[in-house]
Amino acid sequence: METTKENFQLIGIQLDKKTTNKDSQAAIDCGNLWQQFETEKRYGQIEGKLGNEIYAVYFDYDGDHTQPYSYFIGCKVAEGTIIPDGFKSLKIPSQIYTQKVAKGVMPNCIAEAWREIWKEDVVLNRAYQYDFEVYDERCADWNNAEVDIFLSVKK
Repeated sequence: METTKENFQLIGIQLDKKTTNKDSQAAIDCGNLWQQFETEKRYGQIEGKLGNEIYAVYFDYDGDHTQPYSYFIGCKVAEGTIIPDGFKSLKIPSQIYTQKVAKGVMPNCIAEAWREIWKEDVVLNRAYQYDFEVYDERCADWNNAEVDIFLSVKK
């Protein structure tokens, strides 16, 4: 199912270097960033949130999913929101997406969903622009979670 999402602004934290799926490095790097986001209570430090969702964004790809990319975790805010010290801002441009849903036990269901997506890369016609996961109230129960995954696709 394809859908267009208009541009939006996020404030959050980002890996200080690109990560890669090679040798499961991304699972370590992204997991560590999530731990930092949680233990430093970053969610509560973001003012002017436009909702309760947390976004995890994959972007600045060097190629496809086998190449390095950047990773960001944050919340949607109004454009022009002041960025607190120690945070970064990321603007997601208007794009066409195909939507997938990860269901099951966290965080395993996310990893499994991505493995399935990588198998379908060519069929999905991925653009490798800004791909993101949306964590909302449906993932409060880590034993029975649902997370939307939006994949940028070529027009």
